[in-house]
Amino acid sequence: MNKNIKIYIAVLVFILALILLSDHNNPKPIDWRPTYSVNDKIPYGLFVFDKEINGFFKNHKVERISTLTPYEFLDSKYDENPLLKNYTIKGNFITISEANTIDEQSIKEIFYFVSHGNNAFLSMRTFPQYLLDSLKVEVKSDFQYNGTTSVWTTNKSVKTKKYNFQQQVEDYFSKIDTLNTTVLGYQGTKNQKHINYIKVPYRRGHFYLHTQPVAFTNFNLLKADHYQYAENVLSYLPEGAIFWYTKGQNGESISDSPLRYILSQPALKWAWYIFLIGMLIFIIFNAKRKQRIVPILKPLPNLTVDFTKTIGNLYYQEGDHTNIIDKKIIYFLEKIRTEYLIDTTKLDDDFIKKLHYKTGKSITDIQELVFLINEHRNSYHGSLEEDLIRINDAIEKILH
Repeated sequence: MNKNIKIYIAVLVFILALILLSDHNNPKPIDWRPTYSVNDKIPYGLFVFDKEINGFFKNHKVERISTLTPYEFLDSKYDENPLLKNYTIKGNFITISEANTIDEQSIKEIFYFVSHGNNAFLSMRTFPQYLLDSLKVEVKSDFQYNGTTSVWTTNKSVKTKKYNFQQQVEDYFSKIDTLNTTVLGYQGTKNQKHINYIKVPYRRGHFYLHTQPVAFTNFNLLKADHYQYAENVLSYLPEGAIFWYTKGQNGESISDSPLRYILSQPALKWAWYIFLIGMLIFIIFNAKRKQRIVPILKPLPNLTVDFTKTIGNLYYQEGDHTNIIDKKIIYFLEKIRTEYLIDTTKLDDDFIKKLHYKTGKSITDIQELVFLINEHRNSYHGSLEEDLIRINDAIEKILH
Protein backbone atom coordinates (compact mmCIF):
# COMPACT_ATOMS: atom_id res chain seq x y z
CA MET A 1 0.00 0.00 0.00
CA ASN A 2 1.21 3.49 -0.85
CA LYS A 3 2.77 5.31 2.11
CA ASN A 4 0.68 8.46 1.49
CA ILE A 5 -2.54 6.42 1.56
CA LYS A 6 -1.55 4.95 4.94
CA ILE A 7 -0.99 8.46 6.30
CA TYR A 8 -4.39 9.63 5.05
CA ILE A 9 -6.13 6.62 6.64
CA ALA A 10 -4.32 7.20 9.94
CA VAL A 11 -5.39 10.87 9.97
CA LEU A 12 -9.02 9.96 9.25
CA VAL A 13 -9.04 7.36 12.03
CA PHE A 14 -7.54 9.90 14.46
CA ILE A 15 -10.17 12.55 13.54
CA LEU A 16 -12.98 9.99 13.90
CA ALA A 17 -11.66 8.97 17.33
CA LEU A 18 -11.60 12.62 18.45
CA ILE A 19 -15.20 13.11 17.29
CA LEU A 20 -16.37 10.00 19.14
CA LEU A 21 -14.49 10.97 22.29
CA SER A 22 -15.87 14.52 22.34
CA ASP A 23 -19.40 13.27 21.68
CA HIS A 24 -19.10 10.67 24.44
CA ASN A 25 -18.36 13.32 27.05
CA ASN A 26 -21.33 15.49 26.01
CA PRO A 27 -24.58 14.88 27.91
CA LYS A 28 -27.36 13.23 25.93
CA PRO A 29 -29.96 15.85 24.84
CA ILE A 30 -33.29 15.59 26.62
CA ASP A 31 -36.28 14.59 24.54
CA TRP A 32 -39.09 16.96 25.51
CA ARG A 33 -41.67 15.52 23.15
CA PRO A 34 -45.07 14.96 24.83
CA THR A 35 -45.44 11.34 23.79
CA TYR A 36 -47.48 10.19 26.82
CA SER A 37 -46.26 6.69 26.08
CA VAL A 38 -46.18 4.17 28.90
CA ASN A 39 -42.86 2.90 27.55
CA ASP A 40 -41.09 6.29 27.46
CA LYS A 41 -38.85 7.41 30.31
CA ILE A 42 -38.50 10.89 28.84
CA PRO A 43 -40.01 13.85 30.80
CA TYR A 44 -43.40 13.71 29.12
CA GLY A 45 -43.82 9.94 29.06
CA LEU A 46 -46.03 7.85 31.37
CA PHE A 47 -43.48 5.21 32.39
CA VAL A 48 -43.59 6.15 36.10
CA PHE A 49 -47.37 6.40 36.18
CA ASP A 50 -47.62 2.98 34.54
CA LYS A 51 -45.42 1.48 37.26
CA GLU A 52 -47.18 3.30 40.13
CA ILE A 53 -50.81 3.14 38.98
CA ASN A 54 -51.63 0.39 41.49
CA GLY A 55 -50.44 2.76 44.23
CA PHE A 56 -52.77 5.49 43.00
CA PHE A 57 -55.70 3.08 42.99
CA LYS A 58 -55.15 0.96 46.06
CA ASN A 59 -57.39 -2.07 46.52
CA HIS A 60 -58.78 -1.60 43.01
CA LYS A 61 -58.30 -3.84 40.02
CA VAL A 62 -56.45 -2.09 37.18
CA GLU A 63 -56.92 -3.44 33.66
CA ARG A 64 -54.98 -1.95 30.74
CA ILE A 65 -56.67 -1.68 27.35
CA SER A 66 -53.67 -1.78 25.04
CA THR A 67 -54.74 -3.80 22.00
CA LEU A 68 -58.37 -2.81 21.45
CA THR A 69 -60.23 0.44 20.90
CA PRO A 70 -62.66 1.49 23.64
CA TYR A 71 -65.52 0.44 21.40
CA GLU A 72 -64.09 -3.03 20.84
CA PHE A 73 -63.32 -3.49 24.54
CA LEU A 74 -66.57 -2.17 26.00
CA ASP A 75 -68.82 -3.69 23.36
CA SER A 76 -67.33 -7.12 24.12
CA LYS A 77 -68.31 -6.62 27.78
CA TYR A 78 -71.96 -5.86 27.02
CA ASP A 79 -74.51 -8.62 27.70
CA GLU A 80 -77.27 -8.65 25.08
CA ASN A 81 -79.50 -10.85 27.22
CA PRO A 82 -83.01 -9.24 27.12
CA LEU A 83 -83.32 -9.74 30.88
CA LEU A 84 -80.03 -7.99 31.59
CA LYS A 85 -78.91 -5.66 28.78
CA ASN A 86 -76.05 -4.26 30.80
CA TYR A 87 -72.27 -4.35 30.98
CA THR A 88 -70.65 -7.26 32.77
CA ILE A 89 -68.05 -4.85 34.19
CA LYS A 90 -68.41 -1.85 36.50
CA GLY A 91 -65.96 0.90 37.27
CA ASN A 92 -64.01 3.80 35.80
CA PHE A 93 -62.72 4.18 32.26
CA ILE A 94 -59.65 6.46 32.21
CA THR A 95 -57.36 7.82 29.52
CA ILE A 96 -54.42 10.25 29.69
CA SER A 97 -52.95 11.76 26.52
CA GLU A 98 -51.73 14.98 24.94
CA ALA A 99 -54.53 15.03 22.38
CA ASN A 100 -57.57 12.98 21.55
CA THR A 101 -56.66 9.46 20.40
CA ILE A 102 -60.18 8.03 20.58
CA ASP A 103 -62.35 7.60 17.48
CA GLU A 104 -65.94 8.87 17.45
CA GLN A 105 -67.51 5.40 17.55
CA SER A 106 -65.54 4.64 20.72
CA ILE A 107 -66.61 7.96 22.27
CA LYS A 108 -70.25 7.01 21.69
CA GLU A 109 -69.59 3.63 23.32
CA ILE A 110 -68.03 5.40 26.35
CA PHE A 111 -71.18 7.52 26.66
CA TYR A 112 -73.24 4.33 26.66
CA PHE A 113 -70.93 2.81 29.28
CA VAL A 114 -71.29 5.87 31.53
CA SER A 115 -75.07 5.91 31.07
CA HIS A 116 -75.20 2.48 32.75
CA GLY A 117 -73.86 3.83 36.05
CA ASN A 118 -70.13 3.91 35.30
CA ASN A 119 -67.62 6.77 35.10
CA ALA A 120 -65.08 8.07 32.59
CA PHE A 121 -61.96 10.11 33.41
CA LEU A 122 -60.34 11.91 30.46
CA SER A 123 -57.22 13.99 31.02
CA MET A 124 -56.10 15.62 27.79
CA ARG A 125 -55.55 19.01 26.21
CA THR A 126 -57.68 18.36 23.14
CA PHE A 127 -60.99 16.62 23.77
CA PRO A 128 -63.20 14.93 21.15
CA GLN A 129 -65.57 17.49 19.71
CA TYR A 130 -68.48 15.06 19.98
CA LEU A 131 -67.90 14.83 23.74
CA LEU A 132 -67.67 18.62 24.19
CA ASP A 133 -70.84 19.22 22.22
CA SER A 134 -72.76 16.52 24.08
CA LEU A 135 -71.75 17.81 27.52
CA LYS A 136 -72.10 21.50 26.54
CA VAL A 137 -68.48 22.27 27.36
CA GLU A 138 -65.89 24.43 25.59
CA VAL A 139 -62.10 24.43 25.97
CA LYS A 140 -59.82 27.40 25.35
CA SER A 141 -56.00 27.72 25.14
CA ASP A 142 -53.99 30.79 26.20
CA PHE A 143 -50.28 31.23 25.62
CA GLN A 144 -48.39 31.98 28.83
CA TYR A 145 -45.07 33.82 28.50
CA ASN A 146 -43.94 33.19 32.08
CA GLY A 147 -44.08 29.44 31.48
CA THR A 148 -45.53 28.66 34.93
CA THR A 149 -49.07 27.62 35.87
CA SER A 150 -50.40 26.90 39.36
CA VAL A 151 -52.85 24.01 39.73
CA TRP A 152 -55.00 22.94 42.69
CA THR A 153 -58.18 21.04 43.56
CA THR A 154 -61.29 22.30 45.35
CA ASN A 155 -61.95 19.36 47.66
CA LYS A 156 -61.05 20.48 51.19
CA SER A 157 -61.01 16.92 52.45
CA VAL A 158 -57.85 16.48 50.40
CA LYS A 159 -54.97 18.86 50.01
CA THR A 160 -55.81 22.20 48.37
CA LYS A 161 -52.18 23.15 48.05
CA LYS A 162 -51.12 24.86 44.85
CA TYR A 163 -48.50 23.20 42.64
CA ASN A 164 -46.49 25.10 40.04
CA PHE A 165 -46.24 23.38 36.68
CA GLN A 166 -43.86 24.54 33.98
CA GLN A 167 -45.59 24.86 30.63
CA GLN A 168 -46.23 27.39 27.89
CA VAL A 169 -49.82 26.66 26.92
CA GLU A 170 -52.70 26.89 29.39
CA ASP A 171 -55.79 24.88 28.48
CA TYR A 172 -58.96 25.38 30.48
CA PHE A 173 -62.74 25.13 30.33
CA SER A 174 -64.06 28.45 29.08
CA LYS A 175 -67.72 27.38 29.09
CA ILE A 176 -69.60 24.81 31.19
CA ASP A 177 -73.18 23.94 32.03
CA THR A 178 -73.26 25.57 35.48
CA LEU A 179 -76.56 23.90 36.45
CA ASN A 180 -75.18 20.36 36.12
CA THR A 181 -71.39 20.68 36.17
CA THR A 182 -69.30 20.51 39.35
CA VAL A 183 -65.94 22.30 39.39
CA LEU A 184 -63.23 20.11 40.93
CA GLY A 185 -60.05 22.06 40.18
CA TYR A 186 -58.47 25.27 38.98
CA GLN A 187 -55.31 26.56 37.41
CA GLY A 188 -53.97 30.05 37.01
CA THR A 189 -51.29 32.66 37.43
CA LYS A 190 -51.06 35.66 39.73
CA ASN A 191 -53.67 37.57 37.75
CA GLN A 192 -55.84 34.80 36.29
CA LYS A 193 -57.84 31.81 37.45
CA HIS A 194 -59.44 29.19 35.20
CA ILE A 195 -61.28 25.89 35.58
CA ASN A 196 -59.24 22.84 34.59
CA TYR A 197 -61.14 19.95 36.23
CA ILE A 198 -64.89 19.31 36.13
CA LYS A 199 -67.43 16.61 36.87
CA VAL A 200 -70.36 16.33 34.48
CA PRO A 201 -73.28 13.93 35.16
CA TYR A 202 -74.57 11.82 32.30
CA ARG A 203 -77.66 9.75 33.09
CA ARG A 204 -76.58 7.25 35.80
CA GLY A 205 -72.84 8.00 35.59
CA HIS A 206 -70.35 10.86 35.41
CA PHE A 207 -67.62 12.26 33.18
CA TYR A 208 -64.48 13.64 34.84
CA LEU A 209 -62.67 15.98 32.44
CA HIS A 210 -59.17 17.30 33.21
CA THR A 211 -57.07 19.61 31.00
CA GLN A 212 -53.65 19.01 32.62
CA PRO A 213 -52.43 15.54 31.56
CA VAL A 214 -48.89 16.81 32.24
CA ALA A 215 -49.61 16.13 35.94
CA PHE A 216 -49.25 12.39 35.29
CA THR A 217 -45.99 12.53 33.32
CA ASN A 218 -42.58 11.39 34.55
CA PHE A 219 -41.42 15.00 34.93
CA ASN A 220 -44.04 15.98 37.49
CA LEU A 221 -44.45 12.67 39.32
CA LEU A 222 -40.72 12.73 40.12
CA LYS A 223 -40.48 16.45 40.88
CA ALA A 224 -40.78 17.41 44.56
CA ASP A 225 -44.30 16.72 45.84
CA HIS A 226 -46.14 17.12 42.53
CA TYR A 227 -47.26 13.49 42.72
CA GLN A 228 -49.68 14.67 45.43
CA TYR A 229 -51.60 16.70 42.87
CA ALA A 230 -52.04 13.59 40.70
CA GLU A 231 -53.31 11.73 43.78
CA ASN A 232 -55.76 14.55 44.54
CA VAL A 233 -57.13 14.54 41.00
CA LEU A 234 -57.64 10.78 40.95
CA SER A 235 -59.13 10.73 44.45
CA TYR A 236 -62.40 12.13 43.04
CA LEU A 237 -63.06 8.92 41.11
CA PRO A 238 -65.57 6.60 42.81
CA GLU A 239 -64.47 3.19 44.02
CA GLY A 240 -64.44 0.52 41.37
CA ALA A 241 -62.29 -1.25 38.83
CA ILE A 242 -60.01 0.87 36.65
CA PHE A 243 -59.96 0.35 32.88
CA TRP A 244 -56.99 2.32 31.58
CA TYR A 245 -56.95 2.91 27.84
CA THR A 246 -53.31 2.91 26.65
CA LYS A 247 -53.70 1.91 23.00
CA GLY A 248 -51.84 4.43 20.88
CA GLN A 249 -49.60 5.32 23.87
CA ASN A 250 -47.22 2.40 23.52
CA GLY A 251 -45.43 3.72 20.45
CA GLU A 252 -47.96 2.19 18.06
CA SER A 253 -50.47 4.02 15.93
CA ILE A 254 -54.17 3.29 15.60
CA SER A 255 -55.05 2.15 12.12
CA ASP A 256 -57.68 4.14 10.22
CA SER A 257 -58.00 1.40 7.64
CA PRO A 258 -61.56 0.26 6.81
CA LEU A 259 -60.16 -3.30 7.14
CA ARG A 260 -59.25 -2.72 10.80
CA TYR A 261 -62.14 -4.80 12.13
CA ILE A 262 -61.65 -7.60 9.58
CA LEU A 263 -57.95 -7.89 10.44
CA SER A 264 -58.75 -7.88 14.15
CA GLN A 265 -60.92 -11.02 13.85
CA PRO A 266 -58.91 -14.23 13.16
CA ALA A 267 -61.61 -15.89 11.06
CA LEU A 268 -62.24 -12.81 8.92
CA LYS A 269 -58.53 -12.11 8.64
CA TRP A 270 -57.73 -15.58 7.27
CA ALA A 271 -60.73 -15.45 4.95
CA TRP A 272 -59.41 -12.14 3.58
CA TYR A 273 -55.91 -13.55 3.12
CA ILE A 274 -57.21 -16.69 1.39
CA PHE A 275 -59.30 -14.51 -0.94
CA LEU A 276 -56.27 -12.39 -1.88
CA ILE A 277 -54.08 -15.47 -2.44
CA GLY A 278 -56.82 -17.09 -4.53
CA MET A 279 -57.20 -13.97 -6.67
CA LEU A 280 -53.43 -13.80 -7.17
CA ILE A 281 -53.29 -17.46 -8.27
CA PHE A 282 -56.25 -16.93 -10.60
CA ILE A 283 -54.60 -13.91 -12.21
CA ILE A 284 -51.29 -15.75 -12.70
CA PHE A 285 -52.84 -18.87 -14.27
CA ASN A 286 -55.33 -16.89 -16.33
CA ALA A 287 -52.53 -14.77 -17.76
CA LYS A 288 -50.58 -17.89 -18.74
CA ARG A 289 -53.46 -19.75 -20.38
CA LYS A 290 -55.01 -16.87 -22.26
CA GLN A 291 -54.87 -17.53 -26.04
CA ARG A 292 -52.87 -15.15 -28.12
CA ILE A 293 -54.72 -12.90 -30.56
CA VAL A 294 -55.31 -14.70 -33.87
CA PRO A 295 -54.24 -12.44 -36.73
CA ILE A 296 -56.82 -11.66 -39.39
CA LEU A 297 -55.75 -13.09 -42.76
CA LYS A 298 -57.27 -11.59 -45.87
CA PRO A 299 -58.51 -14.18 -48.39
CA LEU A 300 -56.51 -14.52 -51.54
CA PRO A 301 -58.01 -12.54 -54.43
CA ASN A 302 -59.72 -14.44 -57.20
CA LEU A 303 -57.22 -13.81 -60.00
CA THR A 304 -59.32 -15.75 -62.47
CA VAL A 305 -62.18 -13.28 -62.19
CA ASP A 306 -59.83 -10.29 -62.50
CA PHE A 307 -58.18 -11.84 -65.50
CA THR A 308 -61.57 -12.43 -67.13
CA LYS A 309 -62.56 -8.80 -66.59
CA THR A 310 -59.34 -7.60 -68.15
CA ILE A 311 -59.73 -9.83 -71.21
CA GLY A 312 -63.36 -8.73 -71.55
CA ASN A 313 -62.37 -5.08 -71.63
CA LEU A 314 -59.70 -5.85 -74.20
CA TYR A 315 -62.20 -7.58 -76.51
CA TYR A 316 -64.65 -4.70 -76.10
CA GLN A 317 -62.00 -2.26 -77.29
CA GLU A 318 -61.37 -4.50 -80.32
CA GLY A 319 -65.11 -4.63 -81.11
CA ASP A 320 -65.34 -8.43 -80.80
CA HIS A 321 -68.81 -8.54 -79.21
CA THR A 322 -69.17 -12.32 -79.34
CA ASN A 323 -66.06 -12.95 -77.29
CA ILE A 324 -66.99 -10.21 -74.86
CA ILE A 325 -70.40 -11.82 -74.29
CA ASP A 326 -68.72 -15.22 -73.76
CA LYS A 327 -66.35 -13.77 -71.17
CA LYS A 328 -69.22 -11.97 -69.41
CA ILE A 329 -71.16 -15.23 -69.22
CA ILE A 330 -68.09 -17.11 -67.93
CA TYR A 331 -67.51 -14.42 -65.30
CA PHE A 332 -71.17 -14.52 -64.21
CA LEU A 333 -71.34 -18.31 -63.93
CA GLU A 334 -68.02 -18.44 -62.07
CA LYS A 335 -69.36 -15.95 -59.52
CA ILE A 336 -72.59 -17.94 -59.09
CA ARG A 337 -70.63 -21.15 -58.44
CA THR A 338 -68.23 -19.45 -56.03
CA GLU A 339 -70.63 -17.35 -53.95
CA TYR A 340 -73.88 -19.35 -54.06
CA LEU A 341 -72.51 -22.86 -54.67
CA ILE A 342 -75.01 -23.51 -57.47
CA ASP A 343 -74.30 -25.95 -60.30
CA THR A 344 -74.23 -24.04 -63.60
CA THR A 345 -73.97 -27.04 -65.93
CA LYS A 346 -77.63 -26.79 -66.91
CA LEU A 347 -79.37 -23.44 -67.00
CA ASP A 348 -82.90 -24.82 -66.58
CA ASP A 349 -85.91 -24.15 -64.34
CA ASP A 350 -84.21 -25.83 -61.37
CA PHE A 351 -81.23 -23.48 -61.74
CA ILE A 352 -83.58 -20.47 -61.96
CA LYS A 353 -85.37 -21.46 -58.73
CA LYS A 354 -82.13 -22.01 -56.77
CA LEU A 355 -80.67 -18.70 -57.93
CA HIS A 356 -83.93 -16.93 -57.04
CA TYR A 357 -83.99 -18.40 -53.50
CA LYS A 358 -80.33 -17.64 -52.76
CA THR A 359 -80.08 -14.16 -54.26
CA GLY A 360 -83.62 -12.94 -53.64
CA LYS A 361 -83.65 -11.37 -57.08
CA SER A 362 -86.73 -11.19 -59.23
CA ILE A 363 -87.47 -14.54 -60.88
CA THR A 364 -88.49 -12.66 -64.04
CA ASP A 365 -85.04 -11.02 -64.29
CA ILE A 366 -83.36 -14.38 -63.76
CA GLN A 367 -85.52 -16.05 -66.44
CA GLU A 368 -84.68 -13.27 -68.87
CA LEU A 369 -80.94 -13.65 -68.25
CA VAL A 370 -81.04 -17.44 -68.63
CA PHE A 371 -83.02 -17.01 -71.87
CA LEU A 372 -80.45 -14.57 -73.27
CA ILE A 373 -77.53 -16.84 -72.32
CA ASN A 374 -79.12 -19.92 -73.92
CA GLU A 375 -80.09 -17.91 -77.01
CA HIS A 376 -76.52 -16.68 -77.39
CA ARG A 377 -75.09 -20.16 -77.04
CA ASN A 378 -77.52 -21.59 -79.65
CA SER A 379 -76.97 -18.75 -82.10
CA TYR A 380 -74.69 -19.36 -85.17
CA HIS A 381 -74.31 -15.79 -86.27
CA GLY A 382 -72.17 -13.11 -84.72
CA SER A 383 -73.56 -11.05 -81.88
CA LEU A 384 -74.29 -7.41 -82.19
CA GLU A 385 -73.58 -4.63 -79.77
CA GLU A 386 -77.29 -4.59 -78.80
CA ASP A 387 -77.01 -8.24 -77.67
CA LEU A 388 -73.98 -7.36 -75.54
CA ILE A 389 -75.81 -4.48 -73.87
CA ARG A 390 -78.88 -6.62 -73.14
CA ILE A 391 -76.87 -9.46 -71.60
CA ASN A 392 -74.66 -7.08 -69.63
CA ASP A 393 -77.71 -5.23 -68.21
CA ALA A 394 -79.36 -8.55 -67.30
CA ILE A 395 -76.20 -9.75 -65.49
CA GLU A 396 -75.87 -6.45 -63.60
CA LYS A 397 -79.45 -6.80 -62.29
CA ILE A 398 -78.61 -10.17 -60.74
CA LEU A 399 -75.16 -9.34 -59.35
CA HIS A 400 -76.01 -5.91 -57.88
